[in-house]
Amino acid sequence: MEKERQIMIEGRNISRCFPMAQGEDFYALKNVSLFIPEEKLTILRGRSGSGKTTLMNILGALDKPSEGQVFFDGEDITKWEEDACSLMRRQKVGFVFQSVALIPMMTAFENVEYALRLSGWDGDRKERVEECLRMVGLSSRMNHMPEELSGGEQQRVAIARAIAHRPKVIFADEPTAELDSATGLQVVKIFQRLVEENGVTVVMTTHDVGFAEIGDKVFELEDGEIVSER
Repeated sequence: MEKERQIMIEGRNISRCFPMAQGEDFYALKNVSLFIPEEKLTILRGRSGSGKTTLMNILGALDKPSEGQVFFDGEDITKWEEDACSLMRRQKVGFVFQSVALIPMMTAFENVEYALRLSGWDGDRKERVEECLRMVGLSSRMNHMPEELSGGEQQRVAIARAIAHRPKVIFADEPTAELDSATGLQVVKIFQRLVEENGVTVVMTTHDVGFAEIGDKVFELEDGEIVSER
C-alpha cells in the first residue's frame, strides 16, 4: 500500500448497480477497492464488459457509485453535488476517449484553445496551446483540420487538449483501440513522458496485454472485480 501522501485517488468498496428491465440488477462493479498512485501511469486492463470503463468513469467523477466512496486528492467526491464535480473535471482532470471527439470545423490549434477557454484558463492561451501541441509532436500540424490528420495525429491532438489546463489526472479510455500497434505505442509513450517530465497522474484503460506491461501499476478486472494487481 502506498503512503497516503503518494495516493492521488482511492476507491473504497465501490459497486455500481444498473437496474434491468427484467427486474434483476446488474452489477458492473462489485466491491472494488484500489489506490491510484500520483505521478504514475496506472493501467486498468480487462476484456470488454469487465468493468474497467465504468470504474474509470467513477474515479473521474463522470458517474457515481451505487455503493462505496472515491477520494480524489484526499477529498470524498462521492458526497459532492454535480456542480462541484463538473468544476473538478474542468480544472483538475483531463479526458482522452477512444473516439477522439475533436470538433471537425476547428483546427488542431483551435480544438486545444477551446478546451482552455472552457477550463477558465487565464494565462497566455496561444503560448500554452503551442506548448502542448509541441509536447505531442504536432508543431507543424497545428493549423490542420481533423480530417487532414491521421488517426494517431488526431489522438495526439486529443491528448494536447486534455493536458492544456494542467490537470492533476488524465483519464484515457481505450485511447489506442482504433490505432495500429506502432501508433498506439507512440500514444502510450506520450503518456509516459507526461508522467516522467510533467508529474501528471495517468489512468488508462486497455484490453491489450502488451500495453498493460508498460504501466507502473496494473489492475486486472474481470466481471466487475479486480482479480490481480501488480
